[in-house]
Amino acid sequence: MASDVGSDVSDWEVEEGLPQPTDQFIQQYYQGREALIEQEKAQRSDVSFRQSLTPLAAAACAIVSRIRLEEHETIWTNQHLDDTPIPGVNHYPGMMFPLAKRRMEQSKTYQIVRRMPKGALLHAHLDAMIDADFLVDQVLATEGITIQASQPLATAEARKQAAVNFQYSKSSEFAASSIWTDSYQSQQLVPATVAADSFPHGGREGFKAWVVERSIITPDESLNHHHGLDAVWEKFRSCFMILGSMLRYEPIFRASLQRLFHQLRADGLQWAEFRMAFVAKYWKEGRDQPEEGQEALFRAFDEELNKFQATEEGQDWWGCRFIWTTLRIYSKKDMVNHMKQCITIKKAFPHLIAGYDVVGQEDMGRTLADLTPELFWFKKRCMEQGVDIPFFFHAGECLGDGDETDQNLFDAILLGTRRIGHGFSLFKHPLLIELVKQKKILIEACPISNEVLRLTSSIKSHPLPALLARGVSIALCNDDPAVLGVGQNGLTHDFWQALQGWENLGLEGLGSLAENSVRYAAYGPDQNSKEWNKDIKDGKYGEGVRANRMRDWTAEWNKFCQWIVMEYAEYADSSDDEDKTSLS
Repeated sequence: MASDVGSDVSDWEVEEGLPQPTDQFIQQYYQGREALIEQEKAQRSDVSFRQSLTPLAAAACAIVSRIRLEEHETIWTNQHLDDTPIPGVNHYPGMMFPLAKRRMEQSKTYQIVRRMPKGALLHAHLDAMIDADFLVDQVLATEGITIQASQPLATAEARKQAAVNFQYSKSSEFAASSIWTDSYQSQQLVPATVAADSFPHGGREGFKAWVVERSIITPDESLNHHHGLDAVWEKFRSCFMILGSMLRYEPIFRASLQRLFHQLRADGLQWAEFRMAFVAKYWKEGRDQPEEGQEALFRAFDEELNKFQATEEGQDWWGCRFIWTTLRIYSKKDMVNHMKQCITIKKAFPHLIAGYDVVGQEDMGRTLADLTPELFWFKKRCMEQGVDIPFFFHAGECLGDGDETDQNLFDAILLGTRRIGHGFSLFKHPLLIELVKQKKILIEACPISNEVLRLTSSIKSHPLPALLARGVSIALCNDDPAVLGVGQNGLTHDFWQALQGWENLGLEGLGSLAENSVRYAAYGPDQNSKEWNKDIKDGKYGEGVRANRMRDWTAEWNKFCQWIVMEYAEYADSSDDEDKTSLS
């Protein structure tokens, strides 16, 4: 029998004197709780963007939140196991990318994020941007491409482990007739078409599948976290060797660039900055010997960029630049020689070189502290040569806490980096977080890359939300999509993972991340530190290229929000309708 105190209050609650949610002191507690939550949210890096949303944009964000919740209750549950890639896997929002990919691409939120204007791609390695399927087709369709290996590929183990690469050859006569037999000798050239047609397991189709598997980190390789970082990085490095050798022949390089530009623009991007280590040689069409320097590669890139921008599709593509990268495993002499090449290319193509970085697995290479003498030499030589090449360092792409690799973050900041690539371990450093905010350094976050390379098991355990909550400026990037098994270029997968995995983000949070990418892009003409910092601070209220592009992006964002409100009107509530009416 219920008490008269209220229909939802039982007799035992009355007898025990249990407080009720409607009691004044409980309500005061709830009010204090909400105030505390709002106080913390006011420290977020995206608070200004959220406060500046138009009523229409706010309505669009609310719609996406409802669709997201619906998908959590219908798609990302164990009631839907019909297409699970691995039997018995539990489904949940923000689950591991290799397991979620197929289902995510069928969701409404994915289609919405696909349409979103994403601004600029600030962290991507060009050698790992062109998917292996396309490159293998190009190899087999291009006359003169050969394959070579470090040993006979006669066994399954050899086909898995041997060093393999492709290169162009004018020759019509080859010493080896097959790369798949014990009679093959190391580094002999075999026509790629001959090798493909004679592949021992499925002929040409089997060959293509084998090259693709050697060129990507497979789901199993990504998910086996118990093997650690070094093991997956060993496979990661080998992928670059194969992909780079296919990409660096001029006809394939040019075709790949056009496809890449098209894919990035179709994904809502308007600017990209590519990192490239220039390890593999570049071969001009029909030449039997590779080019000594990188001038021919940059000339081809420049021509293809201009060609794309001259098309109707490319008219609103703002452009691309390079952040020259040197492998951190290089000796002092090799490092200095590579730096000299960077300065040479900067003088020849000043509009294409935006900055300088060192790359490779941080745990296995030289630290920034160890590289400091060479880096100071580089800045001095740049000054002598009349060029300005700022730093955009990788740092903190590691699991360490206080070790030499983790401390790359200290050196990156001290050396004046304008952005930090990854910054995965930054959340452990409260002082550095404050310095990054004061110096207006952006973090180029690559969540799917961090998952696949075993820094985190899923987006749910990624530290990026901690940085957002502390007010750090961040942009999402895709790093190495061809190697990571993403299957296409662009940022949709990384944006979608973030949207599904983090409750505090929402579409409005994604919008802020995209706006950050436009704000922190290294557009030409070059800027000194004072000009750069002023431009970053002024944002769309300033003058010049950066301000104009931020305003252009804002206009595209508002169009996108209008499309959401119209396309998904069934998810609007009455308050959304009022917002829509107020702008009509």
